[in-house]
Amino acid sequence: MAMNALAVLKVVFALLVTLMSATAAVAQKSEFPNRPIRLIIPFPPGGSADPLGRALGAWLSEKFGQPVVADNRPGAGTAIAHTIAARATPDGYTLILGASSGLTTNPAFVGKLDYDPLKDFEPIGLSAYVPQLIVVHPSVPAKDMQAFIELSKAQPDKLSFGSPGAGGLGHLSIVLINVASGARFLHVPYKGAGPAMLDLVGGRIQAFIGSVTGTQAQIQSGKVRALATGHAKRLSAMPDLPTVAETVPGFHGDGWYGLFGPAGTPAPVVKILHAEMARAQANPEFIKLIERLGMVPTSGTPQELRAWVSSELARWTKAVRDAGLQPSGK
Repeated sequence: MAMNALAVLKVVFALLVTLMSATAAVAQKSEFPNRPIRLIIPFPPGGSADPLGRALGAWLSEKFGQPVVADNRPGAGTAIAHTIAARATPDGYTLILGASSGLTTNPAFVGKLDYDPLKDFEPIGLSAYVPQLIVVHPSVPAKDMQAFIELSKAQPDKLSFGSPGAGGLGHLSIVLINVASGARFLHVPYKGAGPAMLDLVGGRIQAFIGSVTGTQAQIQSGKVRALATGHAKRLSAMPDLPTVAETVPGFHGDGWYGLFGPAGTPAPVVKILHAEMARAQANPEFIKLIERLGMVPTSGTPQELRAWVSSELARWTKAVRDAGLQPSGK
């Protein structure tokens, strides 16, 4: 009888060991991520956002051992991509390279969108700033930002200042400069940076504000002249170029990209993603890649990114209100 009881105990113990091993294996297999991740990029292939998103996706894919699939969804000033991301299942398997245009400047200018930039997204981490440059046609006599502002005051609404589109970062940066300095630049919206640059080179407008990548070739060729950067600090690649803030205190007009999930993405998943993102942003080769794209590498906790979106949205909303621009969605 004792022999039978011992045999039964051995069988039970063996079953328990097997069950515990199986449970551990299932738990390990169910850890995030255990299947491909979709990364929505709110711009078409090319430009600067696409290679940044794909580089971040490649890093995560290598570290997680799971594919990170880029899904380019351009259109409507990035509203299409942000709407798709906001409505996705909040499980960490749909992410978006969130853009300042979709989360701050467009909501400030347009008003009501199909998503709420503060309530519908789970911040994971800030990735990079996209510095803006103010460039002028060589015929413009002003050699610095202060002289350019004074020139516009002497010729109100005569100096035409182009941007890639109404309600975008460039447009609202011009608005902010006008409001803060008393300048009277005439804003000319274009459908993209390309047509605006063509008109600037041709002398049909006097100034343009756009990204470093979109203006550098023309600066180097001497067809346009850089006047200032909208970044908060002078750029390491262009140390002699003043900031707008040196003339208009407190001004900063960067675009930026950050990683977000839909609201409700579990905190443990956010923690995993943020930790791996932080490792990428500390990697020298990854930093060089961001700098080659004309961006300034940065980082921040999910909490800091949430506060940043809130403060930027409030700042641009105030700029729109102070300029008397009526958001089209209100």
